[in-house]
Amino acid sequence: MSDQIHPSSSLRAYGAGSLATALATPALFMTSFAAMAQSTGTDSVSQLAPVQVQGNMPQGYDVKQSASEKFTAPLLDTPKSVQVIPQEVIQDQAASSLTDVLRNSPGITFGAGEGGNPLGDRPFIRGYDAQSSTYIDGMRDIGSTSREVFNLEQVEVVKGSDGAYGGRGGAGGSINLVSKTAKSRDFTDVNLGLGTDNYYRGTIDSNWKLSDTTAFRLNAMYHDADVAGRDAVHNNRWGVAPTITFGMHTPTRVTLSYYHLQADDLPDSGIPYAYPSSKVKADGSYMGITKTGPADVDRNNFYGLSSDYRRTDSDMATVRVEHDFADNLTLRNTSRYTYSSQRYVWTQPDDSQGNVLNGKVWRRANTRDSDVTSLANQTELYGKFNTGTLKHSFNLGVEISQEKSNKDSLNVNRGSGSICNAGIGAASAYNCTSLYNPNPNDPWRNTLNGGPAGAESKAEATTKSIYAFDTLEFNKHWQAGLGLRLDDYSTEYTNTPANGSTVVRRHDTLWNYQLGLVYKPVDNGAFYVSYATSSTPANATLGEGSESQGLVPGRGGVGVNAADMAPEKNRTYEIGTKWDVLNKSVSLTAAVFRTETENARITLPDGDYAMAGKKHVDGLELGVSGAITPKWNVYGGYTYLRSKIKDDGVATDEGNRFPNTPENSFSLWSTYKVMPKLTLGAGAYYVDKQYGNAANTNYIPSYWRFDAMAGYRFNKRVAVQLNVFNIFNKTYYDKAYAAHYASIAPGRSAILNVSLSY
Repeated sequence: MSDQIHPSSSLRAYGAGSLATALATPALFMTSFAAMAQSTGTDSVSQLAPVQVQGNMPQGYDVKQSASEKFTAPLLDTPKSVQVIPQEVIQDQAASSLTDVLRNSPGITFGAGEGGNPLGDRPFIRGYDAQSSTYIDGMRDIGSTSREVFNLEQVEVVKGSDGAYGGRGGAGGSINLVSKTAKSRDFTDVNLGLGTDNYYRGTIDSNWKLSDTTAFRLNAMYHDADVAGRDAVHNNRWGVAPTITFGMHTPTRVTLSYYHLQADDLPDSGIPYAYPSSKVKADGSYMGITKTGPADVDRNNFYGLSSDYRRTDSDMATVRVEHDFADNLTLRNTSRYTYSSQRYVWTQPDDSQGNVLNGKVWRRANTRDSDVTSLANQTELYGKFNTGTLKHSFNLGVEISQEKSNKDSLNVNRGSGSICNAGIGAASAYNCTSLYNPNPNDPWRNTLNGGPAGAESKAEATTKSIYAFDTLEFNKHWQAGLGLRLDDYSTEYTNTPANGSTVVRRHDTLWNYQLGLVYKPVDNGAFYVSYATSSTPANATLGEGSESQGLVPGRGGVGVNAADMAPEKNRTYEIGTKWDVLNKSVSLTAAVFRTETENARITLPDGDYAMAGKKHVDGLELGVSGAITPKWNVYGGYTYLRSKIKDDGVATDEGNRFPNTPENSFSLWSTYKVMPKLTLGAGAYYVDKQYGNAANTNYIPSYWRFDAMAGYRFNKRVAVQLNVFNIFNKTYYDKAYAAHYASIAPGRSAILNVSLSY
């Protein structure tokens, strides 16, 4: 690695200190817990076992246990909504991105990118932005990118406030990506994909058993494709992920892993709204227009320039050490260093000055040049023990992390919206184009150098955490799930040189907890109630996303008195039931819930800020996963969300819905083995109307989408699979920006995959 991505000496010193601290704290508990576990004579196995089983054998569409040791009970007995999307679903759907995978989770939508913010996955869970609440193997991944799936075992979605599990953020939930690890057997799986729209993709997953206790696994991927139904848009990326484990099947195991992903795309910002957001009024005072959707133009229209680009690099190195003191007591320490960078010139079709009303679109240039580094250490002591007749399944953890972000823009000159007054094409130096016939290959030339603009800002956060989880089993009918987390969170923001490089700091102590009670009338069914909290402190995203709690100094700027602002507090109430039916081969879930924020930051008339905003979302979720028969698999769900802004400082927004929050969403994917070698499958997805802004004036309409697949296995080594996406070539929009534009989804496409196993 270059000097740029090496941690500084202070960071290395910090890491060494955090490792020592993290190791020392759980050591205080080792002796007493080891003695207690042995004295109870409990015959429970190591808590690592469920994760190993998931990786070693096919699990189908139904997963019984989370890969995270923070979930100290099987999912059936966990008093919280947790959805696991397994590798089998990912493979059957030929998914290649996290966006593809999360389509299987109703209640999750994706927000559009914003000018100056990173381009990448921006999921909303139950109406709350979860961009900075994404984890890889249980550790926060703050860097923004469009995430790949080639190295994933499964994706776990935790819904409802989950500050006890992840720390800051997590108002609506979080996403945990579970990586592939080395296994104690030899195998190689190669997948080659060809498709419409110049689609080429290849992956390889090879595992070598080097000895009885050592194994090495290598995953690699190359992807190159256009986007169906879109002019010019293109995606290119490659990645590699090696991992080696020593001491397999012994009390002490060491795993070393590395992940690298590099992407070079031509990004797409979709279709402009039909009317400028500044012209649309809730009282209908502008031409009788109260709401605006995307303009009625050809779905292929691309308003950017072929010189646009987005280049992203992500690197992650992890060291994990595990030791079993007994069958039911394990200590695990994980150290991780990550680095990610993003540089882009990305054109938005800006409607802000009314050009679209005259058939014109200003090509507004959004740029970014940024990098993020983080160093984290996590130590967990987990296992089982008894106190009299009370059974405990516990996890005690300590986590320390430091995250740093540097952000700049690039020198690119596109003028202002008024440039369209000169006309389109050459008259405006191609900074303005036609609404109905844009040309991405216009001979536009940048009048500036395209390099960094010298407007760098910096953000930093240091977090020290301790947490504890316990599942208490009173008897075969009653259980309680408890979780508590304490975060010592310190952050600072350094403004740009043009703003005097002013530094603002903030320090908070975050207490969050999870309480749940489970009643099991039979061993395959459970009813539960739960209460959970989360906290969103200032600077929670470190500039790596849309920041509701910005830490930017100076009157007139976002966060004018942010240093005095307390964290936003969120809480979720949930009542639900879970059942394993049909010989426990199918899981059924249902939950009703409310998530509330009672002190959201709002802007006062004088420009200052106050923690006085109120909003809530009520909802219902239903889920199904598993094998109805040995030949018939099903995976799906339905979510109803009724969101309401009670107070955000703008009187006209009161009573409106949350942005990016559809009332109804539904997904269903099913496969059936019609013959021993032939499998057919189909998927249906529905997402209701979504607003892009709190004023509820910009929106994208509801849509249905249908997919299909057919797979044929010639023998145990060779198989082919055909997937068709958006069968009916539906024109629909999947992201609504607060102003200017809506992101259009791909049209119909098809992929043929050939799989080789040996």
